[in-house]
Amino acid sequence: MKVELISDSALVKMLKQPEQRRRGFELMVNKYSARLYWQIRHMVLDHDNSNDVLQETFIKAWLNIENFRGEARLSTWLYRIAANECLSFLQKQRNDEPIDNSESNVANQLEADPYFDGDETDKLLQTAVMQLPDKQRQVFTMKYFQGMKYEEMSEILDTSVGGLKASYHFATLKIEKFFEDLD
Repeated sequence: MKVELISDSALVKMLKQPEQRRRGFELMVNKYSARLYWQIRHMVLDHDNSNDVLQETFIKAWLNIENFRGEARLSTWLYRIAANECLSFLQKQRNDEPIDNSESNVANQLEADPYFDGDETDKLLQTAVMQLPDKQRQVFTMKYFQGMKYEEMSEILDTSVGGLKASYHFATLKIEKFFEDLD
């Protein structure tokens, strides 16, 4: 059976049964790793750091699956954990060393990353996105790169749809200004 075809409710049922917990977790990781990785990657930028944050996300999910009440979808719960882990990572990184989100530093980071295969425009977009405040970057990433609906983002980020629309609007204005300033 393809992992994508397994419903979240079937996964949750497996995760709640001690004898099937490991298999359920393995299936959950296989089903959601790629999507969560890219959500994290657009926030954190670096491949290795993204993998670390992804691993922390799944560790938190494993440790807290008993607390999952099923009021939200499993994917929403995982995205929320990943979003919080991204923000924690960025805050810790900011406290440990000043983050250089300058155009040249972000471009150098992307060029040095063997997993980045974008062109010059993609590098510039990533640079503009990295200069957004964390919350705006998170909203922009979820909407622009992942095509999430505002309602789903609202569940994940525990923010009103109106607030998310405003954040996305301001993020796009800042990104447009970044590109205008290049001309």
